[in-house]
Amino acid sequence: MKQFRDRVAVVTGAASGIGYALCERFAAEGMRVVLADVEEKALRAAGETLARAGAKTLAVVTDVTQPKSVDALAARAYDTFGAVHVVCNNAGVAGDAGPCWEQSLANWKWVLDVNVWGVIHGIRGFVPRMLEQGDEGHVVNTASMAGHISVPMLAPYHASKFAVVTISETLHYELALAGARLKASVLCPGFVQTRIMESDRNRPAALQTPDRVVSEGERAFLSAFREFVGSGIAPAEVAGKVVDAIRDERFWVFPHPEILDSVRARMDSVLAQTNPVFAAPSEVKDRLGF
Repeated sequence: MKQFRDRVAVVTGAASGIGYALCERFAAEGMRVVLADVEEKALRAAGETLARAGAKTLAVVTDVTQPKSVDALAARAYDTFGAVHVVCNNAGVAGDAGPCWEQSLANWKWVLDVNVWGVIHGIRGFVPRMLEQGDEGHVVNTASMAGHISVPMLAPYHASKFAVVTISETLHYELALAGARLKASVLCPGFVQTRIMESDRNRPAALQTPDRVVSEGERAFLSAFREFVGSGIAPAEVAGKVVDAIRDERFWVFPHPEILDSVRARMDSVLAQTNPVFAAPSEVKDRLGF
């Protein structure tokens, strides 16, 4: 998609982090922007900030875990602006850290509901309308480096992001088979300065998880992970990479190209049929004691 001005972008998880940076960048490109988030106060503030800067915006409180909520988002976007050209299924949560066998069912459900079903609902809610619309357009699904390499203590998060990668690849193939003017990308960032480690602020009451005894190893892991996130790249840098990928109709979006060495190491292990190797970047392995 080469033309951005006067087109319409919809972004979930838009109130902060990568989502808000995407909205800022799309607005700078002259697009009309639909911001969607479950966090109402932050969403309103984000929409007002962009509007004061001259952007044409629409803020819609949206729970991506609920298909009716995403369908309502699509209806509001089309009713307001008459078309949608870019959809970023970006909303995501980190969930609890801990060994697989100690992860609660509530945590599995919450992480998969937001990170996987949120993408599914976004595809189902928007892609049929966008295909019928007939314009060129783009769907961007936010995965992670966690969709290509695995790190201990975050099984639900990794499972969700691996799922988003394969859903996105499948969507890419299906749009090509349909001869659609609509393209797809999957965003796979590494560490970015966001509030994802604070995503429990939006956890539903029904999916709260019980307190558990945290080992020293887990505590050290979480401390290191928070430091990595805090020292990551700025969300605006990620947003720029996304816009470039949309413009170039490029599927893979890796804002941290150094991660590809770890992806290669994992795939080499798969092809050699050796036991898994912890293929994270060296600085991560060193901090986590591998």
